[in-house]
Amino acid sequence: MAILGQIRNRPWLLMGVIALALLAFLVNPDSIDKVFGKNPDVLGKVNGEKITREEFYDQLFVIQQQAEQQGQPKTGLEEQAWQLLIQSKLIKQQFEKLGFEMTDDYFWNQIQYDQMFAQSKQFYDEKGNFKTQEIKKQVEDLKQQNPEGYSQWLKNRKSIEYRLMARQVFANLSAGVTTGKKEAEELMRQRDQLADIDFVKIDYTTYLQKTKINVTTQDLAGYIKQHPVMFKTEASRNIGVVYFPSQPSTADDAAAQKEITKLFSGGTDASGGTENFQNTKNDSMFIMANSDMPFSNQYVQPSQLPPTIQAQIATASIGQTFGPYKEQNVYVVSKLLGKKTSDSTLSRHILIAFKGSPAGEGVTRSKEEAKKLADSIGAIVKATPAKFTDFLKLSSDPNSAAQGGSLGWTTPETPFVPEFLHYLANNPKGATGVVETQFGYHIINIEDKKTGALVYKVANLVKAVKPSDATESEIDKKARKFIQQVQGKSFNDFVNIAKKGNYQFSNPKQAKRFDGKLQGLGTDKDADILAWAFDKKRSKGDTEFFTVDGTGDKIVVYLNGKQEEGLADPESVRDQIEVIVKNKLAAKQISDKITAAKASGLDQIAKLFATTKQNAQVNILNPSVAGAMEPKVAGAAFGVAKGKISNPIEGGTAVYVLIKKNETTNKQPGDLKQFTESITQRNTGMFGQAWLKSLQDNADIKDFRIEIWNKTGSQQ
Repeated sequence: MAILGQIRNRPWLLMGVIALALLAFLVNPDSIDKVFGKNPDVLGKVNGEKITREEFYDQLFVIQQQAEQQGQPKTGLEEQAWQLLIQSKLIKQQFEKLGFEMTDDYFWNQIQYDQMFAQSKQFYDEKGNFKTQEIKKQVEDLKQQNPEGYSQWLKNRKSIEYRLMARQVFANLSAGVTTGKKEAEELMRQRDQLADIDFVKIDYTTYLQKTKINVTTQDLAGYIKQHPVMFKTEASRNIGVVYFPSQPSTADDAAAQKEITKLFSGGTDASGGTENFQNTKNDSMFIMANSDMPFSNQYVQPSQLPPTIQAQIATASIGQTFGPYKEQNVYVVSKLLGKKTSDSTLSRHILIAFKGSPAGEGVTRSKEEAKKLADSIGAIVKATPAKFTDFLKLSSDPNSAAQGGSLGWTTPETPFVPEFLHYLANNPKGATGVVETQFGYHIINIEDKKTGALVYKVANLVKAVKPSDATESEIDKKARKFIQQVQGKSFNDFVNIAKKGNYQFSNPKQAKRFDGKLQGLGTDKDADILAWAFDKKRSKGDTEFFTVDGTGDKIVVYLNGKQEEGLADPESVRDQIEVIVKNKLAAKQISDKITAAKASGLDQIAKLFATTKQNAQVNILNPSVAGAMEPKVAGAAFGVAKGKISNPIEGGTAVYVLIKKNETTNKQPGDLKQFTESITQRNTGMFGQAWLKSLQDNADIKDFRIEIWNKTGSQQ
């Protein structure tokens, strides 16, 4: 199952635009609705189409797998999974509205254009033809021989189907993005037409340095009301967080240092004080019994050693010790146990898997049959190395087979199975042999060898600097005293008491129920805090105490506000819009002063605000004025009569007043056809994202997650 194996080995490809699983109802929805009010297996709806619990967790699992492969945290991805599911439903609905249907014929005709297949040469023959029938046969074999593998394929297929739907929808809609001749001519005119202006600019920042303006909650609410689409929001909570990390004290640090010194040069209690790290006869056992980190028997490069000893290791003798020294939050003593050159080996292999082995999915041969086949191939290749490539088609490792069986250059530190590495280390260039591993039987051919750099085996005796019981007790005492001080107090009191105590404070103002992580915190308790904050029993001013499992860190939280679905609470977005609103209030004051002054010229206005008159050349298509993009100013420059003073113009950075002196045309190179094509290309590129956002903004999306999980008491 070479090709399908590639799909399973690339779960990140399931992301795309959408990745979904099959719908399944395991219980009677009607009876559950009577008990819960909402079916706990239906988490939401998109324009009436259900999002089930099963497909949500299938989607979440896919994203978590991708995060794990990229070395990123697997937690806090619930909201991302939810948004992908919503987009998938919307795409499917548009696909069907366009009159398309995801039939079996459509799927197999279009699959070659999916990103999973289009970017891999192994899915095409030497003539460039897509191997549709071969993939179909492998799917059928899976269905007959491997139910689990077939189930995985069905989930993969669902993901592919949605990506194909998205491809078709965007292709059809973007084909309608065109630029008419009249539109292109007007845009070219705007591009080439220039206006010479004199103007006075009253900068908001400068004005506000001299004039104090307080932005009230009502001012913020007015701006939000004027821009409802921009501030449409989900339910959120404003949470105050004070964090008490369980950190070791100076006394704890000294205790760890004393302990490792005793183990290094004194003696262990178990030996009656006679055995230490310097004189021990069994380094590995000593490390296993006394170190906070396990013993490693591997040889490593200097760069993989603790930074403190990297520069010293090259000249050290076997048995030499280093330390005690401190690395971050641990004390270490290192002992050099061995050094050797790390030979690099260039090898290739053919893997003959058998039924039941990790690489044997879809393989029917027994272990005995696999050994017999591998021995036969090995004998032929050993006698005639040139025939190696003749047997690549039998290999159960499609990645190496596509590269002529090559595994590239490896060293003893390469993460291969021990049996494989042992053969490479103990056989010369040109050797061919058969080696058994858990994956099957490998016909290995060593193509070349070269001597590498020195590698080292080092035993590290490690003692972590941990908070003692007394330290943890003191941290717990501080946290509990703090929550007693703030109970029943205002949020300002909560903040001030935290600052007075020099405690770590953060304030996620728009925490969503399924964010998974809280801004400014990031612990394993974040999800529990969010669940607490969204509990229907919670009221503004409530406080709670949390202990982080494993670390013992303490967290005190304060519910400062509850934002239900709808328009954003003004104070929750103050940080985002206060400057904008303040500038608008300043613009009104400036405009009123200009109107009241009944100024007849720019010099009079400039004097009124202690600024100067300036000049510029502007056009509508590129409305740059005094270093800022000001489309309203450019529009006014072409709208006002020549020689007339304009009304005050509220720009993005300042209030402007201008006089147009002249209009000119600067014809730029390029014909109408080229310009039209460039505009169409630009608009097409912008269309997809904007269209999907518009689709989502106008969809009837119902989210039952909070209600369901509050009733069932679990997200699982």
